[in-house]
Amino acid sequence: MAELALEGIRVIDLTSHLSGPYCSMLLADQGADVIKVERPEEGDDVRRMPPFVNGQSSTFMLWNRNKRSIALDLKEERDRLLCRELARTADVFLENFKPGTAARLGLGYDDLHALNPRLVYASISGYGQTGPYAERPGFDLMMQAMTGIMSVTGPEDGPPHRLPVALCDIGAGMFAALGILAALQARSRTGKGQQVDTSLYEAGLAFGVYEAAHVFATGTRPERLGQAHRGGAPYQVFRTRDGWVTIGPNTEPLWRKFCAAIGRPELAEDARFKDRKGRVANRKALVALLEEVLVRESTRHWTDLLNEAAIPVGPVKTYDEVYEDPQVKAREMVAEIDHPVAGRMRTLGIPVKLSATPGKLRRPAPRLGEHTEEILAELAARAKQRQSR
Repeated sequence: MAELALEGIRVIDLTSHLSGPYCSMLLADQGADVIKVERPEEGDDVRRMPPFVNGQSSTFMLWNRNKRSIALDLKEERDRLLCRELARTADVFLENFKPGTAARLGLGYDDLHALNPRLVYASISGYGQTGPYAERPGFDLMMQAMTGIMSVTGPEDGPPHRLPVALCDIGAGMFAALGILAALQARSRTGKGQQVDTSLYEAGLAFGVYEAAHVFATGTRPERLGQAHRGGAPYQVFRTRDGWVTIGPNTEPLWRKFCAAIGRPELAEDARFKDRKGRVANRKALVALLEEVLVRESTRHWTDLLNEAAIPVGPVKTYDEVYEDPQVKAREMVAEIDHPVAGRMRTLGIPVKLSATPGKLRRPAPRLGEHTEEILAELAARAKQRQSR
């Protein structure tokens, strides 16, 4: 069996909810030994989030796979000392407390760096470790509001709209994983760890690339476009006879091919639509003309026709349809894993494929404190080894 890419990397994970656990899941999927530190009896709050399978939170199980769980009460001095000993043995320490909380527990970056100079210490928070908002609590909802995402999402004339996908949470987890890997690479050269600091707020800001380009270039507020794209047209959702389809002939050759494919070649020669700038400026007129054509046939008709012409197209699918898609299956993005209480469960697959050291689903999400004795025994063995040197 191929060695996993992060085999030998130990992560002590004090995070809860989504951003931090998602980060540690990405590392665990690639082979890192992730030890999830949880409160005795209560554990991660997501353990109580529905839906449930045999009393186990399906939500918790999805993004806490491949980890081990130890129950420690960080309000108790003995357990804080055990957590420090875990940090001594680790490559990565991950926390998503409110800034300042870890330091008050004796588990801040300065405390643990003195104990283990090679440690990569990663912090995920609402707004970052510095700045006027650093101590504010915040969830994905507030970050979508405060980073501008809500202001450009939804119908053109509607209220601010929250994306139901936890964009800022997941983005912060991904950026934290990227920062951790970068810091581990730097450590391989310098021998020293460092702190990785990212936030839900910065994730939301980082996703606003088109909007930032607009403001920085023009100094004006980006308008809300509904389903349209800021820099190209047509590039949006269209109604069909029986559903919805997305179409994106967003280059000049694709635009001409698209017009021919739908039986309207004259649109490619229309002065209003001959180039991208014109199509964006005359988007509403263009969309109205295309709607008249596309609503006459089924989603399947347009999907097959445009795929055959190599024009970007995709039907709007519901999530239950998505997980039956042959491409999802071919890419192994739905996998199965056995849980000792919930039984055989479907879960999302690993989104990054490595050719020589592929990630693997090695274990289900842990029960609360399931590995406490095992991990404490490992700590004792490591302490004994240090003493014998």
